[in-house]
Amino acid sequence: MSPEDPRAPVLVPIQRQPGAQDLPLPERATPGSAGFDLHAAVTEETVLAPGARVLIPTGVSIAVPTGYEAQLRPRSGLALRHGIVLPNSPGTIDSDYRGEVKVILCNLGEEPFTVKRGDRIAQLVIAPVVYVEWVETTDLDDTQRGAGGFGHSGRRVRGVPVKETVKGSRGEES
Repeated sequence: MSPEDPRAPVLVPIQRQPGAQDLPLPERATPGSAGFDLHAAVTEETVLAPGARVLIPTGVSIAVPTGYEAQLRPRSGLALRHGIVLPNSPGTIDSDYRGEVKVILCNLGEEPFTVKRGDRIAQLVIAPVVYVEWVETTDLDDTQRGAGGFGHSGRRVRGVPVKETVKGSRGEES
């Protein structure tokens, strides 16, 4: 879909890196999938020990059109079964980047995890970018939430808010 015609596909040029001709291009698992599976272009098996992080090449470069970004996201099955996540999820590929797409994988699981050539390691989603212009002000409009941050909405029991006590770094309650 493009801004001009929502039914038209967004054309994204893609280039295989040398030595990656044997790997499939990013592909959707089903017609309704938002993300395209990216494949590992490792030349030898890579073992991630529990707690380890590693940068995995995908063997492709893309030219994301102006007005869009590519988002790198974890695969839910890898996260659930093995604890394999992208620590910077979603990772962003800007429209002016032309290098190889690489994925940071982190093993939050309890067992070593092996990445093999061709494994599906992450998803890539093309998304529109909203361009903003900051308008500096000394006052922001009031809202019901106000400056309430993390956990501000609390838990609710039968529609009644339940106050949660949070201990600060010095042991004080908030």
